[in-house]
Amino acid sequence: MPETKRLYHDDAYLAEFDAEVVERTEHDGRPAVVLDRTAFYPESGGQPWDAGTLGGAAVLAVLEREDGAVLHVLDRALEGGRALGRIDRARRFDHMQQHTGQHVLSQAFWEVLEGGTRSFHLGPETSTLEIGLPAAAEADLDRVEDRANAVVWEDRAVKTYYVPEEKIGEVPLRRPPKRPGLLRVVEVDGFDYSACGGTHVRRTGEIGLIRLGPAERIRGNLRFEFACGGRALRDYREKDRAMRALAASFSCPASGVAAQVGRLGAEHKDLKKRARKLEERLAAFEAKEIAESAGGRVISGVLEGKTPEEARFLALEIVRRGEFAVAYGARDAGRAHLVIARSGSVRADLRQAVPAVAAVAPVKGGGGPSLVELVVAEKDRLREAVAAAAAWLEANA
Repeated sequence: MPETKRLYHDDAYLAEFDAEVVERTEHDGRPAVVLDRTAFYPESGGQPWDAGTLGGAAVLAVLEREDGAVLHVLDRALEGGRALGRIDRARRFDHMQQHTGQHVLSQAFWEVLEGGTRSFHLGPETSTLEIGLPAAAEADLDRVEDRANAVVWEDRAVKTYYVPEEKIGEVPLRRPPKRPGLLRVVEVDGFDYSACGGTHVRRTGEIGLIRLGPAERIRGNLRFEFACGGRALRDYREKDRAMRALAASFSCPASGVAAQVGRLGAEHKDLKKRARKLEERLAAFEAKEIAESAGGRVISGVLEGKTPEEARFLALEIVRRGEFAVAYGARDAGRAHLVIARSGSVRADLRQAVPAVAAVAPVKGGGGPSLVELVVAEKDRLREAVAAAAAWLEANA
């Protein structure tokens, strides 16, 4: 079977076409067809497939086969030998903006920092670009972003053409081609030359703003999020609204929000330290009362209204005041916790209590001979877990 003619190579803006069905098959239990020609882009080179309809059926996936055919996976079988295809224009143009923007951004990284592109992924919300740099200063990244956007504002032409294998050396490609043979080149006029089979805008002005996002280290490189055009606009709008809301809540200009957040963060940290000290003092008073009124050496219960940390404070204070063993339950953020503690004079190894507790409720965690902390997976079984721990302590402590 001859390769599928790819209409998007000649016209990335083509959104409607008709074609002959040359093969009917299935893919993962779904009906699928091969056409003699298509404007649907198959997933390849970091760019997702196009969406749309074919003969009225929804196109669920577009895949490239090894034999050069393009497989269209559909939500229902097609009737007839010919079909009208309609591309989702908004999705296609978004992909064109992101992919062409990636070419510009990749060349800007190389020109400004000599950072080569290692990989590219175009996602439904954000896209990523992995650059061969171990680190980069904020000021240098600003220079990369400025250079990329300058190329956008210059509204340079974006050209596509084919180069025979024997003449590839005459084209200043940013990266060597991955495949031999006739090469499709996407050129951002006088700026970037890339071997690429993707869909691209006609001029850089159509890319819109290029925004370079946060980076993470991966495989000794930096992987950046980025957004172009409509995505960059939506990102700006979302962040601007959030910033204005914060500024209003702080009764300060947007430029003062960072300082206000820093001040509140420092105050919160200080308050947490003070609260911890107060919790420890309160635990000491409570422990004294509990120890004095205890009817035996094993003390247990579920502490409603206390955090797991407060339960641990209290249990440790109690076991410091005499020959006691404690099993306390507490809840926070929808999870149930169990603290088991003993005095130094009590010789039981509390790690051996874990199987007894696990027999009545699934638990995770551990500890040492004198202190064990567990998370009870099923929070409504916390009382059963505490009872099992207390029964083990009665028999072994």
